[in-house]
Amino acid sequence: MRHKHGYRRLNRTSSHRKALLKNMAIALIEKEKIETTVPKAKELRRYIEKLVTTSRNADLNTHRTVFKYLQSKEATKKIINIIAPKYENRKGGYTSIIKTRLRRGDASPMAFISFV
Repeated sequence: MRHKHGYRRLNRTSSHRKALLKNMAIALIEKEKIETTVPKAKELRRYIEKLVTTSRNADLNTHRTVFKYLQSKEATKKIINIIAPKYENRKGGYTSIIKTRLRRGDASPMAFISFV
């Protein structure tokens, strides 16, 4: 049983899950709105909101910390210089999840995740 377990496994190994979240975070930062399944969107929200909170104070150490999680220079620059300053006075809740449809192939619930 998974009582009080800290994250969604998403039926992946830990390395695959980390790569999935990293790639989805980069896509969200670059496009600012993506469509994915609801469990992936909810897990991505936890991942990206920690990055935005970290990037609100912009210094060299922040660049290094965010780059450690994203491994993309363009996405790191965009989240620190463009996205994070928008939420300077906000205490959290930087993303919104809007449920859209059921996927035709496997009836999986889909959702849009975007920055507020």
